[in-house]
Amino acid sequence: MKSLKLKSTLLAFALFTSFGVFAQKEKTVMVGGAAMYPSKNIIENAVNSKDHTTLVAAVKAAGLVETLSGAGPFTVFAPVNSAFAALPAGTVDNLLKAENKSTLTSVLTYHVVPGKVDSKSVLKMIKDGNGKAMAKTVQGEQLTFTTKGKDVWVTDSKGNTAQVTITDVYQSNGVIHVIDKVLMP
Repeated sequence: MKSLKLKSTLLAFALFTSFGVFAQKEKTVMVGGAAMYPSKNIIENAVNSKDHTTLVAAVKAAGLVETLSGAGPFTVFAPVNSAFAALPAGTVDNLLKAENKSTLTSVLTYHVVPGKVDSKSVLKMIKDGNGKAMAKTVQGEQLTFTTKGKDVWVTDSKGNTAQVTITDVYQSNGVIHVIDKVLMP
């Protein structure tokens, strides 16, 4: 009887440690104090980032949660809270009003490029474009990508620039690149 109990305990321990090792193999990136898991979708990860609470609130207000939880793939250039705070006073509050949902949706989808475009792909596009690359957003307008030293910069249609501060945050339905400014169509 002791032998059976010992075997059961050893089997349980082996299964537990095997699953623990499997779980540890998932490579995460820390964003806003939270681990971002490649096995989770964009929304499942973004809601845990303390640096993206404004973006998450905006995505909810625009009704884009289901879309960004979908199969994708999507590449999201995700502005941090301080990027929204740097907008002119009242801009965020105004965008979050129900009557401005279409404008908010336009701004948010301007931060999304169809497909899974990692930093290596962006750098190759910039190199192939002799220092500049363009990508059409889900919103329909273009973003321009350049480099300054080792940093990647994104320029919107109004000439505003955002620096990519964290790259290649892989998701089950795409990839996120964290940026320090809000882009405007």
